[in-house]
Amino acid sequence: MVTTSLVEHAALVPVALLLVLAGCTGTGWLLLRRRPHDRRAPAALALLALLAVAALTLTPTPRRAFETCAVQLSLPSSGSVELLANVALFVPAVFFAALATRRPVAVLLAAVGASAAVEAVQAALPALGRSCDTNDLAMNAAGAALAAALAVGTTALAARRS
Repeated sequence: MVTTSLVEHAALVPVALLLVLAGCTGTGWLLLRRRPHDRRAPAALALLALLAVAALTLTPTPRRAFETCAVQLSLPSSGSVELLANVALFVPAVFFAALATRRPVAVLLAAVGASAAVEAVQAALPALGRSCDTNDLAMNAAGAALAAALAVGTTALAARRS
């Protein structure tokens, strides 16, 4: 369902990715500026984002039956809808978790582990109707790295301004 919607509006996917990045950065900067020591708001936003990740990756789909795991590696481009969506998938969760914990490397590593776990669950439970794919893991990791770097930059910028 989500993939079909993304394919129908493929030109908007790069814009959506940029909006996710800008929205996270702006929200994070405001949170850090207004309440620099309060970690509850970023933690709550990270939890909500993780729930969205679980809903988008682990809910059953009426799609075709599971066949095999795809082992491939493609680089994202403006036309690669699913790859860009996978880059964006972990950005909010990692960004806000890094702000909440102030440990972006640990959060990045946990996100890569979580992405690998999602792919393993998709492989182990064919009834979900989901396919595991190494591209998903690689793009989730790329998005997580981007989010961790943004969190470091946003934290530094907010601290410099105060």
